[in-house]
Amino acid sequence: MKSFLKIFFASFIALIVFSVLVFVIGLWLIGSALQTSKPDLGSKGVLVLDLTKDYPEQAKDNPLSSLSGDPSNDIPGLYDVVRMLHYAKTDSTIKGLYIKAGNNENGFASSEELRNAVLDFKQSRKFVIAYGEAIDQKSYYVSTAAEKIYCHPNGGVDWDGFSVTYLFMKGLLDKLGIEPQVFYAGKFKSATEPFRVTKMTDPNRLQTTDLLNDLYGSFLQQTSKARNIDTATLHQLAINGSIRTADDALQNKLVDGLKYDDEVKAEISRELHQSQKDKINFITLGTYAKAVDYQRNDGDDKIAIIYAHGDIVSGKSHDDQMGSEDYVNIIRKARLDDDVKAIVFRVNSPGGSSLASDAIWREITLAKKQKPVVVSMGDYAASGGYYISCGADSIFADEGTLTGSIGVFSILANMQPFFNNKLGITFDGVKTAPYADMGSAVRPLTETEKRFLQASVDSIYSTFKQRVADGRKADIVFIDSIAQGHVYTGERAINLKLVDKVGTLQDAVDCAARMAKLKTYRTREYPERKSFLEQLTSGNPYNSSSEAAIKEKIGTQQYDILKQVKKLQELMKAPQARLPFDISIN
Repeated sequence: MKSFLKIFFASFIALIVFSVLVFVIGLWLIGSALQTSKPDLGSKGVLVLDLTKDYPEQAKDNPLSSLSGDPSNDIPGLYDVVRMLHYAKTDSTIKGLYIKAGNNENGFASSEELRNAVLDFKQSRKFVIAYGEAIDQKSYYVSTAAEKIYCHPNGGVDWDGFSVTYLFMKGLLDKLGIEPQVFYAGKFKSATEPFRVTKMTDPNRLQTTDLLNDLYGSFLQQTSKARNIDTATLHQLAINGSIRTADDALQNKLVDGLKYDDEVKAEISRELHQSQKDKINFITLGTYAKAVDYQRNDGDDKIAIIYAHGDIVSGKSHDDQMGSEDYVNIIRKARLDDDVKAIVFRVNSPGGSSLASDAIWREITLAKKQKPVVVSMGDYAASGGYYISCGADSIFADEGTLTGSIGVFSILANMQPFFNNKLGITFDGVKTAPYADMGSAVRPLTETEKRFLQASVDSIYSTFKQRVADGRKADIVFIDSIAQGHVYTGERAINLKLVDKVGTLQDAVDCAARMAKLKTYRTREYPERKSFLEQLTSGNPYNSSSEAAIKEKIGTQQYDILKQVKKLQELMKAPQARLPFDISIN
């Protein structure tokens, strides 16, 4: 009987697995068939740049779009958007650009690249109109590249200045009886502050003030240039709280008009020289990406673009984490490929594991010996993100990039008071050597163990500084003076020789082509994008949608708090070269 049941259940499970496999393959075949032809763009197209979409470094196709044959909801990568806007300049099908302003989900550096792309598109003399009901400051920043900015008559423009709010958990940990045992190198390395103090330290307040002033200054300067209003007046509007309504924004020339949606579309129809009864041919970027060949594909020589996005961890990559094992293999593959003449390393990372960062750094330095390696920094290239960047031949950053943060820290939790006093749980055991259980969460570190851990952090910090000094061809004493965990904007980092030039990813690609002496080339992007079948069979193929749903349910601020609490557990695994906090600027 037991044998029969085993055979029965084994057969039943095998049948289920086989059925699921057949179903998935069927979906893949259907999706592939639906995607064989390019979408028909029609005529008099208006390209739509939706700023409420978070454009990732590398595109993630929605498998459901492949199944339905409708790519309109696909979200292209940031560099894809930039290249599409450049291509649309000379595309006779595209007559104009419509910017949907609202709550801009992209970082400041990403917004800077989008804004530059809009300015480039505007050189075609095709119309560019931005419209939003309630326009936040990052959306407004991109929208200033448009010919006309409109907002809803009962909406408005956020014009209250920038702010940063940090979360501190020391009080909570004290109440729970959890002692964070903190070790760090660099007086500005404030990533550990949430666990050891209840408010910002003076060094952290100083660097955060500098960051905010740099970003805000750039924001005011670009707005001043676009709207022909001096920066002092713009700043005073925020100081006085003068922009409270849509009419305030109009009276102070921040927008060109107050319009309802139908009025904006009526103006677009006039630009298209068509009747208002005719439907406007709005074309999403997802559709446009499938319809046109906007990527550089002339010549046999290749430039590899490697996207290094997310927290740096050891092992394999997962969701928004870049695993050193995967990236070492990717860089090595590009290094050993004779057809790849140059590498562009696009870094958008707040850092992470110092050990994983060093593994990636090593492969970059090996690649540089064989071919040009150029780094392009995104929203973040800080701490471990800078570690993996510093060995390149040349480094480009956007003005709003947050970089530097050359420092190291380590955290181990002593949870003995929590277990003993809150739960009534005690622990006991045996060991073969005095330090066999060093780092255990159920007892405090001894003074000797604390010295061991601080020495380890100091050693990693020393190595980090030397890597930077070697890569940037700078004196170690100078690097020590500007390191200390200090975070800088891309613009400020140039003066400190941490970055070579302010420039976009396209500028970095152009630089790599010049260094490799390439007149024609094609780009090859890594990590290679997963196929429809791979996405369906890889756990959560469209994780960003679930993340967005959670954020919508509980609110952005509460979601950010949850992320920071979750990250506390990750920070205790190994010494970290990581940006202080997750900086969210309002």
